[in-house]
Amino acid sequence: MKFLAPLALAATLATPALADLTELTDAERAAFRAEVRAYLLDNPEVLMEAIAVLEQRQANAEVERDQMAVAANADALFNSAFDWVGGNPEGDVTIVEFFDYRCGYCRRVHPDVEALIEFDGNIRYIAKEFPILGEQSVLASRFAIATRIALGDDAYETISNALMEMRGDMTEASLIALAEENGLDSQAITAALSDPLVDSTIGYNHDLAGRMQITGTPTFIFGDQMVRGAIGVDDMQRIVAAIRADAD
Repeated sequence: MKFLAPLALAATLATPALADLTELTDAERAAFRAEVRAYLLDNPEVLMEAIAVLEQRQANAEVERDQMAVAANADALFNSAFDWVGGNPEGDVTIVEFFDYRCGYCRRVHPDVEALIEFDGNIRYIAKEFPILGEQSVLASRFAIATRIALGDDAYETISNALMEMRGDMTEASLIALAEENGLDSQAITAALSDPLVDSTIGYNHDLAGRMQITGTPTFIFGDQMVRGAIGVDDMQRIVAAIRADAD
């Protein structure tokens, strides 16, 4: 049997009306494999090209899955009464962030989020309390939510920002001290910790994250686009600009 170049032969075999590998003898099949191996060893860039194509297809598929998840959970993402809304409530671009106060990446990206909101002026920001890093994370989120229940949105923003900057262990005593340092009524906050809405908020966000296959923090939703992990303010601005361009 006269062998074609490996890639040409592979294309030929992909056509149902033509030859099938199962029709080759053992000797012919071994020779074919040797030809393919030799070709790939002589042209390893072909493997890199194939891997790049595969990775791009996988990335595209992940983006599509994420967009479908955002669409399926849009009301819970963008309109939940459980969440604090900052920035411009009437902004033309909405950003949702799932975060944990003890997450180092959340802490690192927090100034960038604040800078984007302040610089842009037309961002609607939604905070999703999503404690996943242990008991101290849960305690911090419960304290922040209780602050909102007891003292309102402005107090929540104050304590949330303070928690992002806090160093050391997050215990009930240290959180009370933090609240008092920021001029907040710690007694009112601790009383609100028993409000069922505190645990309902955390449970709601965990259920939502589960449906959307969100397992880490920070995770952002920019419009219909999900971004897993920390990104800088320049990348945030590019994403926001692209969303606005698509809307025009």
